[in-house]
Amino acid sequence: MGDEDGKPQQRMRFVSAEQVAQRAGVSRSAVSRTFTPGASVSPATRERVLEVAHELGYHVNDLARGVLANQSRLVGIVATKPEVGFRAHLAAALSKALIARGNVPVLINTGQTEQELLAAQRTLIGHRAAATIILSGSPPESFFDLARRNGQPLVVIGRSEPGADHVRVGNSEASRKAAAAFVRGGRLRLAVAGSESATPSIREREAAFQAEAEHLGASVTIGRGADSDYGGGLVAARALFAGGERPEGVFCANDQIAFGVMDVVRAELGLSVPRDVAIIGFDDVPEAAWLSYMLTTFRQDPAIMAGRAVELIGRRLADPDMPPAFERVIPDFIVRRSFTPA
Repeated sequence: MGDEDGKPQQRMRFVSAEQVAQRAGVSRSAVSRTFTPGASVSPATRERVLEVAHELGYHVNDLARGVLANQSRLVGIVATKPEVGFRAHLAAALSKALIARGNVPVLINTGQTEQELLAAQRTLIGHRAAATIILSGSPPESFFDLARRNGQPLVVIGRSEPGADHVRVGNSEASRKAAAAFVRGGRLRLAVAGSESATPSIREREAAFQAEAEHLGASVTIGRGADSDYGGGLVAARALFAGGERPEGVFCANDQIAFGVMDVVRAELGLSVPRDVAIIGFDDVPEAAWLSYMLTTFRQDPAIMAGRAVELIGRRLADPDMPPAFERVIPDFIVRRSFTPA
């Protein structure tokens, strides 16, 4: 077979340890010991092997080594729409943290149905992944049962699932703080812009804000779009401002929703932010600091969350029988122009 220019295609041929051994004039086992931490090999042999390996472009076959040792460096990251909003930054931070640990991240873009999640899990089990990190979806019990039977650690971020280790965000703390800030600023007609997707984090933020605001004497209306994205924010805003007294403050379940709400308020209704309507988001994605938004929001630090998740994997691998672990990260309140607390 050839390419479009009629030239024969070259088959992939990685440099082998045997080739290094022949060029260096040493045994195949000497090459193996050179690249095995703690193995016995003379300084002269090590230097010669490393020199030849560099010349030939040789790298250790980690896949084969992992199979022989029954240990894998693969770690699966399971997410729905990993390219959207905060998930994109979290997936990138997880990849960076895993590589720094010596793991190989594998991103699986999946849906939220039981069949899709189980297919992702079977793929990771089949490739002997060392652990799985779940960013989205609500895995069924069979998902966790399969992982337990194969001894595979599971870390879930942003939700609670029995039998897994967790990295949780302080959703309720931040949401109550948002409600209190609005009320202190004299804004008592409040609203939540949420999502029908009803992920655990979205539900927790909506419920905590509403409960705190009503406890402090404010009224709360809720508007939801189909999903927790910019389009969902447009739909939620149009519902909230369709009639009656308009809200004086809107708490948005994430920044993508907040951007949609802000654009409706300013471009379609001709209102001023924050004079007429104050807006608070959640996540602090980079766009929140753009001059067109300058969104007051709660910052989830993806590097901190990724670091906690990777730490949990290490602890679980070192002690498979330890009780489920919980790491909680409290978001920082980032004040910009869309709302300045009193």
